[in-house]
Amino acid sequence: MTPDLARDLRAAGLPVSGLWEPVNVKAQYEAAIPLLIDWLRDVEQRVPWPGQPKVRESLVRALSVPAARPGAAPVLIEEFRRASDPSQTGLGWVAGNALSVVADDSVFEKIAALAQDSGYGTARQMIVLGRSTNPRAVPLLVGLLADGDVTTHAVMALGRLAPHGVRPAVERLLDHPQPLVRREGTKALARLSA
Repeated sequence: MTPDLARDLRAAGLPVSGLWEPVNVKAQYEAAIPLLIDWLRDVEQRVPWPGQPKVRESLVRALSVPAARPGAAPVLIEEFRRASDPSQTGLGWVAGNALSVVADDSVFEKIAALAQDSGYGTARQMIVLGRSTNPRAVPLLVGLLADGDVTTHAVMALGRLAPHGVRPAVERLLDHPQPLVRREGTKALARLSA
């Protein structure tokens, strides 16, 4: 953690000294959320390059809390888009996970576009599990059942939402080659009405 970030967080009532402390503290830190958003937005100007990736990830993880909803969603969307993540399980996935916590229907269009963009690969998995109550989320999720990078997460989201009319699409997953998809399909069907 940079000394400036630690100083700013302490001033906001979050006594930290290490890079991962905002992520691991048990205390609530709602007052520090705007500060964390500002730091993430300006990390390139505030932190020299060698330290930027770790500071960026710690800020994204620190914003993965309900108290950051929905204010942190726009900056986290930008982090998701910007993440250069060949493995697709690094910062992009972490930002997607954060968005699954903080994004709401105010950013539905942007989240839907990211979820459908296969160029982001498996980094999209947690975005698919978002919090949307938008009626367009259900057809989007049904369409994503055919996207191998996010099939499991799409069926999990459908199971959680339990919308009417998706049972046939979920039933087709019972013959899927991946055991996890079949298992989540079975769980989802238990929640879906006929």
